[in-house]
Amino acid sequence: MQANQTTFADRLHVLQNQAVTQTLTGIRHGVERETLRINPDGGLAQSPHQPLLGSALTHEFITTDFSESLLEFITPPEESIQKTIGQLNDVHKFTISNIGDERLWPMSMPCFIEDQDAIPIADFGSSNVGKMKTLYRVGLKNRYGSMMQAISGVHFNFSLPDEFWQQWLEKTTGEKANKEAISAEYFALIRNYRRFCWLIPYLYGASPAICGSFIKGKNINFPFKKLGSGTYYLPYATSLRMSDLGYTNSAQSGLNISYNHLDSYISSLKEAINQPSSAFQKYAGKKDGKYQQLNANVLQIENELYSPIRPKQPTQSLEKPSEALDKRGVSYIEVRALDVNPFSAIGIEENQFYFLDVFLLYCVTYPSAMMDAEHYNETESNLSAVVNNGREPGLTLLNGQQSIGLSKWALQLFSDMQKVALVLDQANATTHYSAALELEKQKIVDSSLTPSAKILQQLVSQKCDNGTLGLSLGEDYRQQLLNSDYEFMSAEELTEHARLSLEKQRVIEQQDNIPFDDFLSSYFLADTAD
Repeated sequence: MQANQTTFADRLHVLQNQAVTQTLTGIRHGVERETLRINPDGGLAQSPHQPLLGSALTHEFITTDFSESLLEFITPPEESIQKTIGQLNDVHKFTISNIGDERLWPMSMPCFIEDQDAIPIADFGSSNVGKMKTLYRVGLKNRYGSMMQAISGVHFNFSLPDEFWQQWLEKTTGEKANKEAISAEYFALIRNYRRFCWLIPYLYGASPAICGSFIKGKNINFPFKKLGSGTYYLPYATSLRMSDLGYTNSAQSGLNISYNHLDSYISSLKEAINQPSSAFQKYAGKKDGKYQQLNANVLQIENELYSPIRPKQPTQSLEKPSEALDKRGVSYIEVRALDVNPFSAIGIEENQFYFLDVFLLYCVTYPSAMMDAEHYNETESNLSAVVNNGREPGLTLLNGQQSIGLSKWALQLFSDMQKVALVLDQANATTHYSAALELEKQKIVDSSLTPSAKILQQLVSQKCDNGTLGLSLGEDYRQQLLNSDYEFMSAEELTEHARLSLEKQRVIEQQDNIPFDDFLSSYFLADTAD
């Protein structure tokens, strides 16, 4: 019996089996939150990454993303939601305590930035691996501009325990829980996530407005309205971060990445990495003795693939993500469609964890057909409609080429998810999951309760700029974090983490013994040999 040939009722019945249900306490989460450092006046901080925070190259919890000013906070996988939230708060508090009078920008879309050259590219030191990370970012700047790279998001990492997969596979397909079978189930989750992904920006999109500096000098076809001295917004937008204005790459539209099987995903990804780009050929070779990108292909490396979800396997030193997946299979998935929550000092709220657990377990439970190009394009069309116009009354989406109202489809999903929430409640002896679902359902019934609507309401009613609101929230959160207590990691422990990370970077730099050109050639040699 194939899993995708059974009904939702059949699979829900398996989920409700006590042997399966009791494994659900082992669900693990991790969070990666990005945030720009800003000055008290709201401008982008030009200061380098503080040594007090440790090495951006080797620190487990505090690093930088594209820019030296774009911090990324990472929590390790944990079963306890409260522990993850506490750890994230600890890292935020430690950072705020060690960056002087700088603040953390509380929104996804960037603060006022004069021009893209005011966005300093992250510096990872003098080692070959550090120089490669910086060069990758130089390539991103040349290809897409730095402004797009200054956008912040929250990544939500989710994994189910091995015990769950053993019970689940035995009772749904009769298969053993090996690398191939577990990976296939994660890819089934990913396909369903893509089908229903439009729900995430509707519920959590928080970027309906942008600073005028973000679109300065660009040819924009969006019907923006203007308020304040330089804020542009779309009346029904949920997440401009996820729109064509934000974190997308039109050059990738023809890549045809397959989400049907692990093998086809890896092979389609490798094909993209080895596919020459005529558009990026102009950055090939060196200029003034310096490389302008890692290579002239459509993707420099796998991380350049923009996707609202990724299958993941922790990598070892210099191991490519696809190599890790090929060797050890899918270990967890990374949800990448979340805007920074501007109503939280740490960019995400507890309720989001409970809801996302229900949503992702529903994506496991619901039968997941294979996805062809037509279905994939439909999911992209739905996502685009919601990020640009998600709160528009009567908005319709496509479900299997049939038109359906967003509200109607969402309420159908919530009806199904309610049954999954009850299973999670039972497993954890709580009512948090059902309560979280009910809270999110209210946003379907009343779109004014969504974060995007709340932000617009504040901006329009107060006739204030997006930047003014962001600066005010940033100052509030700075005080809130400074006044909070450490919960799981003390200041002393985090100081020691910083010291050890700097030492680790020094060792890596001392051990380098080949020229950077040779290092780059050997790194990409395996890809071209495949």
